[in-house]
Amino acid sequence: MGVKRFIDLGAKQLFAAEKTEHKIAVEIKSFVSQSEVEDLRNAVGQFILYHDILACIEPDRMLFIGIRNAIFVDVFQEPIGKVLLDNQRLKLVVFDPEQEVIIKWIS
Repeated sequence: MGVKRFIDLGAKQLFAAEKTEHKIAVEIKSFVSQSEVEDLRNAVGQFILYHDILACIEPDRMLFIGIRNAIFVDVFQEPIGKVLLDNQRLKLVVFDPEQEVIIKWIS
């Protein structure tokens, strides 16, 4: 007898929405540890895991990582983050938490 395992894609920091005519899910990442590289590694791993699971249960929903604009500048404007974006490894929603606006979509 196998054990069924489920990942809760409806957790606090993941939300589903519509972007134009596309269904999306956004995993908000804080990048609050002492190492931005460790935070990036964890975010990429979680993105891959959630992306593959979402592809099975809701293949028409696109997954994005939501990050503050400051994190975008600190991490994704540096060579390590640029490589991920250039290789289209991640989809990002960059937002300003104080103004509560989305600054850019990167897909």
